[in-house]
Amino acid sequence: MRIDFDPVHCDRNTFYRLMTATVVPRPIAWISTTSAEGTDNLAPHSFFTISCVQPPVVQFTSVGRKDSLRNIEDTGAFVVNFAPESLFEQINATATDFPRGISEFDTVGVERESSLRVKPPRVAASPVALECELHSTVRLGDSTVVFGRVVHAAVSEEVMVDRHPEVTRLAPLSRLGKDEWGTLGDVRELSRVPYTEWQSRGVSG
Repeated sequence: MRIDFDPVHCDRNTFYRLMTATVVPRPIAWISTTSAEGTDNLAPHSFFTISCVQPPVVQFTSVGRKDSLRNIEDTGAFVVNFAPESLFEQINATATDFPRGISEFDTVGVERESSLRVKPPRVAASPVALECELHSTVRLGDSTVVFGRVVHAAVSEEVMVDRHPEVTRLAPLSRLGKDEWGTLGDVRELSRVPYTEWQSRGVSG
């Protein structure tokens, strides 16, 4: 037995809560930007993923016209800072709807460090920073998808094993439904089976 939800007949927030409770876990892009006036902004966005490998492009969605989006449109640059479990309270605090012109870095007490290729600063304590130049945006209803070309990546040596980021050292946070957050939990490994091996088993489509 299932319960049916029709987005045409549901109010906006009801269906939003349904989607964010079922499209889980969602990685968090902790986006730092700098306004045209020079104010550094920092905010978490949980509609985030990779868009392209070559060239490397990532994307996040701004629900509504938030400061992150306005700053990126004005300046053409942003940084995706990795959101680790150790910075949980600071990440949550930067989601506060501070008035425009107030820096979350300063108000929350998040330490900056300079980026190499773009103007917006990195979060100093974040283990990974993806410095991005704006590729394009797509407006969809009440939201805007932002595509950023990654022009530089900076990774802390402390999370690297054999020159590869190790997930248990990264300890990523994720967003779930309501006010819920997820942590890494158990990690399971399973290699993909190549088609030639399926053939050797005598299995066909």
